[in-house]
Amino acid sequence: MHQVVSATTNPAKIQAILRAFAEIFGEGSCHIESVNVESGVPEQPIGSEETRAGARNRVANARQAYPQADFWVAIEAGIDEGSTFSWVVIESAHQRGEARSATLPLPAIILDKVREGEALGPVMSKYTGIDEIGRKEGAIGVFTAGALTRSSVYHQAVILALSPFHNAIYR
Repeated sequence: MHQVVSATTNPAKIQAILRAFAEIFGEGSCHIESVNVESGVPEQPIGSEETRAGARNRVANARQAYPQADFWVAIEAGIDEGSTFSWVVIESAHQRGEARSATLPLPAIILDKVREGEALGPVMSKYTGIDEIGRKEGAIGVFTAGALTRSSVYHQAVILALSPFHNAIYR
């Protein structure tokens, strides 16, 4: 059984990680331990590089906290060019996989608040009345009328980031 450390305690992110690992390695093949670690970037990362750096930093911090694990996984959400997205970073002892999620264009009224220094989750909670929306369906769920959720979009990115770990051509 693989020991997987999720560098987050966010239920939407953990659900995506669990589902992706089960699909790639088989149901029940992984045990996930979640840990809250620092990203080393602002609460609301801006730009692809800052967001990817946050995910990489979280993986490094999770590795430090749980060095005996088989995999460390981080999902960092950010804002870039008027859209929200995330970077997924997965590491094992000898390999790294990274993938960027799909992007969701955000309305100007939301972006203006983010540009003023607020994080997307709290801004969305104010506009929707949904407490802790970032731990639930997220802006993605709201703006796609539930067709997609934060977890479903993260799931795809986790699957993509896992590709180096189960395809021999990467080795």
